[in-house]
Amino acid sequence: MRDGQENPQAARRAELAAFLRAQRARLRPADVGLREYGDPGLRRTPGLRREEVAELSGVGVTWYTWLEQGRDISASAQVVDALARAMLLDPDQHRHLRGLAGLTAPVLGTPVDKVLPRLQQLVDAVAPNIASIYDVHFDFVVWNPSYARLRHDPGMLPVDRRNLLWMMFTDAENRARMIRWEPAARAVLSQFRAAVGQRPDDPRFAVIVAELSEASPEFREWWADYPVRYFRPATIEIDHPEIGRLGLEMFQLHPVEDPDLLMVLQVPASKEYLQRVTSLLDGP
Repeated sequence: MRDGQENPQAARRAELAAFLRAQRARLRPADVGLREYGDPGLRRTPGLRREEVAELSGVGVTWYTWLEQGRDISASAQVVDALARAMLLDPDQHRHLRGLAGLTAPVLGTPVDKVLPRLQQLVDAVAPNIASIYDVHFDFVVWNPSYARLRHDPGMLPVDRRNLLWMMFTDAENRARMIRWEPAARAVLSQFRAAVGQRPDDPRFAVIVAELSEASPEFREWWADYPVRYFRPATIEIDHPEIGRLGLEMFQLHPVEDPDLLMVLQVPASKEYLQRVTSLLDGP
């Protein structure tokens, strides 16, 4: 160890090695479709052999051995996913393996429709605060009545453009309500740019970027600058046609059960603003 910065990486590699050994030990050849030669009771290796894991996942035996030994080698997403399939990992184990390998969580593909009632209940429960939930592409998933009344109703947008970037850059009503539209739009674009960088081969991202580049000169110009900035606490201001000026403090949260979803809360920044919001929502 030459400096303290090596400690976290070495610890992560050791944990990855321990996890792989534990998963290999719990499997028998028959579990993964391999023929078990000889007497299973005389098998010296508990579970699968390293050679068998390497064969099933399509990697070299030496490379896999080094991985189990905690050596300083890198593993691509394709190889890690192949190991997950070979070892019959469940979604939680697969996610854990990717994290230990320094990769982003796998896309689990759980249909959002199955969790819509639960997500809608969540955003409704935080009213009168403004709340919405987006997927990894910044497409709207659910929103509460506060969002629809105070910001914009995503239900009025075409389904393929029910997206935060589309609303921010092309919706004239939303733009007119924002006191300082440009800083807010740049911040959203920078967060979106970071998300695209995590999945550069995602076709949905490619469509959004291509179509918005045609539709919005600002998006096209700023996108070319490659801005990247993750969320930072901020307060935005809007000028609502019915209740006037409002300050809204921004919060972002990821549900533990589905980290690809993003919940955004916009909380009135003062008691006066909260009273105005409540009066609007309680009115006709």
